[in-house]
Amino acid sequence: MKYFLITAIVFVVTAGFAHLISFNSIDVNQSNLLWQLLLLTFFIQWLAFCPAFFLKTEKFYDLTGSLTYCSVFSYVLFVTSSVQGVQAGNLIVATAVMAWAARLGIFLFTRILKDGQDSRFELIKVSFPQFLMTWTLQGMWVFICSSAALVAISSPTGVVVNSMFIFGLAMYVFGLITEIIADHQKSSFRSSKKNKDMFINQGLWARSRHPNYFGEITLWSGIAIMSMPSLSGLNYMALFSPVFTYLLLNYVSGIRLLEARGLKKWGHLQSYHQYCQNTPKLIPRVFSVKND
Repeated sequence: MKYFLITAIVFVVTAGFAHLISFNSIDVNQSNLLWQLLLLTFFIQWLAFCPAFFLKTEKFYDLTGSLTYCSVFSYVLFVTSSVQGVQAGNLIVATAVMAWAARLGIFLFTRILKDGQDSRFELIKVSFPQFLMTWTLQGMWVFICSSAALVAISSPTGVVVNSMFIFGLAMYVFGLITEIIADHQKSSFRSSKKNKDMFINQGLWARSRHPNYFGEITLWSGIAIMSMPSLSGLNYMALFSPVFTYLLLNYVSGIRLLEARGLKKWGHLQSYHQYCQNTPKLIPRVFSVKND
């Protein structure tokens, strides 16, 4: 019962957030476009949950999250283009989000196929209410994380292209490149047999213990800045998007779990403690410190 309640709360909270930021969204078929996007987001999660629970598998969980981003932004781009014509700002922002989602989804899906499983789901995937809650939480993540971009695209003006937009685009590109490089460096490190059961402290990982997450937070901040010129009134609440990403990665599913796992696995090594002491957790150090 507890997990069913949490699932309901997650949906209601996300719907409440959507209600607050949707006042300026255009109507399509006499229905608020942002509300359509909210329902589409959760519908995809719940639809994918059914075979996932039946098969007791988490292998396409992350991939579904990425497909949801691509589906939602394809839909909002198609609808707004039909109503207002193709707008460069809308096209650039939607493409930016879909490019990030496709890249990350393929990367995570390839990784879980190689690893065989995700240990986070070992107990969750056999419990109907817990697994359903997890998929619903992914719906919340997709909608709130992309809310600034969705509000901007679905506004009457669409995404406004100006100097702030250009700055946000540059920030997005920097964040995306950082995330791609960090993921590539870690994958290459792990693929080497000599690095088995070792922690990575090379490349960007010598400057930050989680440079991939720094890149992700940076790119979503860039998308929020790109969207900002199109916002007004309560729309500005959608700028919570990059803050939500930071809170999620730092305190819920990302850094917190990895730091605990790292301490458990390498906590007996003096070199690991030295690495943690010399290397910032998130924001990269400009000048790296050699970790022996």
